[in-house]
Amino acid sequence: MSKIVAIDGPAGSGKGTVAKILAQECNLTYIDTGAMYRAIAYASLQNNIDISEEEKIVELAKNSKIDFIDGKTYLNGKDISKEIRTMEVTRIVSPISSIVKLREILVDMQREMAGNLDVIMEGRDITTVVFPNATYKFYLDATLDERANRRYKENKEKGMEVTLDEIKENISKRDYNDMHKEVGSLTRTEDAIYIDSTNLTIDEVVEKMKNIIEV
Repeated sequence: MSKIVAIDGPAGSGKGTVAKILAQECNLTYIDTGAMYRAIAYASLQNNIDISEEEKIVELAKNSKIDFIDGKTYLNGKDISKEIRTMEVTRIVSPISSIVKLREILVDMQREMAGNLDVIMEGRDITTVVFPNATYKFYLDATLDERANRRYKENKEKGMEVTLDEIKENISKRDYNDMHKEVGSLTRTEDAIYIDSTNLTIDEVVEKMKNIIEV
């Protein structure tokens, strides 16, 4: 039977970084669900589709092929790993990810990608919708200030000029949208192990999870 490690949590809580490290150290296949929604958001921008044109976005997703190869995100064979992390994509990814029919398409893709593999998957609704019967379920959290500071440092390192206030406002809006989605809202389930990463290093979070996964 395949092993499924599911991690949910708000933006900037460290899910992606932790999942990538755990994938390597625990021999798991990493599937970045957030990057999938970002890929569709990026494709919408490239095709000049407004976020209000839900049917066009859904159609776009139906005709899109998303792959993860060597830690990079590919859309229809093109590496878009850097493009999907821009502020333009970040601004629209939350409303786009609220489109119910789009979520259904991507959830099917996510389950298909997992197949019979041992996987680690992170997002907003992995423990609740995608894999409610996951082998291990985690909810990774941190304060809004800490999450905004992390994103600010990441953006600075990438040469992206965005103010801390703008990042904090964006994350706050995303939190609200993520928690109030009609389908696939961010919810902390009773059976998910809660980890507050505010005062923890990435290594400390990884160690906590690793000790549980490898029991």
